[in-house]
Amino acid sequence: MIRGDPQAMLTQALAALDTPRAEAMLPAIEQSLRGAPGDFRLWHVHGLIHRQYDRRELALPSLERAARIAPNVPIIAHALARTLFEAGLDSVEAYGRALDLAPGDPRIIAGMTSALFAAGQSDDAIGGLEQILGRSPLWVEGHRLISDLRWMHGERDGFARSFNEALALHPTHYGLRREQILVLTHAEQWQALLAAIADGRKAMDDQPLFAVNEAVCHSELGDIARADALFEAFEAPDDAAVQLRRVRHLLRSGRAVEALPLIDRWLKDSAEARNYYPYAAAAWRLTGDPRWQWLEGDDRFIGVYDIADRLPPLGRLAERLRALHKARGQPLDQSVRGGTQTDGDLFTHIDPVIIALREAVRSAVAEHVAHLPTRDQRHPLLGPPRSPVAFSGSWSVRLQKGGQHSNHVHPMGWISSALYVVLPTDLGHDQAGWLTIGEPQAELGLGLAPLRLIEPSPGRLVLFPSTMWHGTRPFQSGERLTVAFDVAPPG
Repeated sequence: MIRGDPQAMLTQALAALDTPRAEAMLPAIEQSLRGAPGDFRLWHVHGLIHRQYDRRELALPSLERAARIAPNVPIIAHALARTLFEAGLDSVEAYGRALDLAPGDPRIIAGMTSALFAAGQSDDAIGGLEQILGRSPLWVEGHRLISDLRWMHGERDGFARSFNEALALHPTHYGLRREQILVLTHAEQWQALLAAIADGRKAMDDQPLFAVNEAVCHSELGDIARADALFEAFEAPDDAAVQLRRVRHLLRSGRAVEALPLIDRWLKDSAEARNYYPYAAAAWRLTGDPRWQWLEGDDRFIGVYDIADRLPPLGRLAERLRALHKARGQPLDQSVRGGTQTDGDLFTHIDPVIIALREAVRSAVAEHVAHLPTRDQRHPLLGPPRSPVAFSGSWSVRLQKGGQHSNHVHPMGWISSALYVVLPTDLGHDQAGWLTIGEPQAELGLGLAPLRLIEPSPGRLVLFPSTMWHGTRPFQSGERLTVAFDVAPPG
């Protein structure tokens, strides 16, 4: 390792960034900075490495130093704004400076939108996006962002209207068509989706994109015969996403036996298997295949831990969490029904209360993992190494009267969770508000009961495999405030 030469050190540090070697570079970078304290590039990479290891409280001073030395470098201004946002601090002004330096950068525009939303200025976020999309109608991500924000504002009819406005100008733009279809699918607006498909065909003739999603629509609407006819064109199992939709259709229409060969085909694909395991579990249970017991049947897969004594005082934690719930309604593509979900990654905040929360649940996860059965390379839970415990996402959900989580899975996670902070006083009557694990999506109509029903309690943490179906029963009144996170698969 070359010491004392700032340019050589910078080259090595950049090469190590986002790799396991990055942390080992910090002492040498700090030695170089003692000899070249005005080198903004080294301060920048020093901050980025600390950010990589979730030490944003250490990353921010270095990034602020870099921004003071080089106030006109867009990449540094953006790094500072993004890290402030991730840390749970006000980042609107910082994103404003970054936008002044790079006014057309879509990443900075998206970040400014999130910053405004976090600051409670969602109307400004929507208005700003409207202006930008008026000038840049082909910015596909911007249309997704404004659709998400309008949905969280309670708009249902016309929440995705910006796609139609852009497609009126660019009717053959495939990216716009594809994202419009995805947004309407998340909203489960099947009739609107059929109309969008018909409009796309008029502009672009037929495309596999339209045919597949037409089949999906009719399946979700219960028109089995029509969906069967449309899916016939896609029987060759060469596209994992299309075949997953076929599996859903076969399960919904009572043909689990026909779904098994498709499921087995994609379980052999390491890149796709986690998307298929939830459907495999359902199909195996429906057909009496003993593999479901191997996949989900061991009681040790699900852990229930009362950790209130490890957490910050629950009242103080609840205050911090409530302050982060800025949305007026549920997010578009999540399981929340009748409530709100925080934006961004909760565990990157540098609030001492949130840090204490994060480390408490980290220790509980480590204990849970230590008691899992012996490693089994074929199994989605038992296959990965057992450390380190790293989080791939974290958030809080606040449900109100009648709220619930629809049954869903987190296929990109390893272990998922529910941590209860505040509960209605009458929760628990007739299992209202209870957590269900192993009960497939209601829309599939499979009639499979939960494998486990768990009663919430303040300070109770529930851990379970991310590929298992999970949701909650609705409750009648009060507030249900929780924290949830996904543990990333180690390795």
